[in-house]
Amino acid sequence: MLRPIIGFALFLIIVGPFLGLIFANLFGVFRGPGRFVLGGLAILALVGLVAFARNRFGRTWAPIGALIDATKRLGDGETGVRIPINEPGPLAAVSGSFNRMAARLEEEDERRRRLLADLGHELRTPLTVIRGEIEAVLDGLHEPESLSNVIDEVDLMERLLEDLRVLTLTEAGRLQLHREPTDIEAVIGDVVASFATALEARNVTSRVEVEPGMGELDVDPYRLRQVLSNLVSNALNQMQDGGSFEVSAQLDEATARIEVTDTGPGIPPDRLEHVFERFVKSGDSTGSGLGLSIARDLVEAHGGTIAAANRPESGAVFTIVLPV
Repeated sequence: MLRPIIGFALFLIIVGPFLGLIFANLFGVFRGPGRFVLGGLAILALVGLVAFARNRFGRTWAPIGALIDATKRLGDGETGVRIPINEPGPLAAVSGSFNRMAARLEEEDERRRRLLADLGHELRTPLTVIRGEIEAVLDGLHEPESLSNVIDEVDLMERLLEDLRVLTLTEAGRLQLHREPTDIEAVIGDVVASFATALEARNVTSRVEVEPGMGELDVDPYRLRQVLSNLVSNALNQMQDGGSFEVSAQLDEATARIEVTDTGPGIPPDRLEHVFERFVKSGDSTGSGLGLSIARDLVEAHGGTIAAANRPESGAVFTIVLPV
């Protein structure tokens, strides 16, 4: 950007005095045809100078003007605006950065719209049930005791709103982890024990396998329990009529690996790549579709990774890798 401006300035410094000298002495020094020739040359030089300046400044200002206009449009909410890049240079790099920023904003805007649409859909079902039960009681069709269904739907809405709060905090980078030395075996045991009633009702057996001497990890125990609870709940949802699941933990050099394995039908291949996205769930699931998304965000907040895969025989396995 500076090179054409510097070149134009040097041109003025060098050519300017000669043009001034020519015009000052054009009619006083020269007589006859010579002065008309010199005058013509001076006019041609002036025209060339104007053309040169217009070309240089036009090529320099056009991208700047496009950048200013695009920035204004983006500020007005037009996230689809992009700057055309015709030639390399510093302004091309700035325009490229602007286009990438605009693309991310457009993606976030679309994600926000989808989230609001999905949230409206998820809240509509419990609200419909609550309204129907209350109207039935008021009309004398149901006894007041039947409002226990309303309590269940309210609990569902509270869990959904809490899940959304966690998602909002993680996306904004404001989720605070309260790390402390944590006994992983104790955490896993507590999580599995909390599902004892559901395990018995569905005739599902469980197994915990923790590598001896694993010791403690510096994690947020509450958030780790939340992750494991979501994974175990997801496993139970896949085994409605019996089966088994296992939670194992072991150390691999500088990482801790935790796996939750089940004997359910596994994850459909077309859903495997999207299993950690919001509101992605199987057709018979009664959850909000946010559990696995939250599990991923919480694991990543710990600096770890989580992956899903199908087992060769049957069932699915979720693998958490946390830094030690």
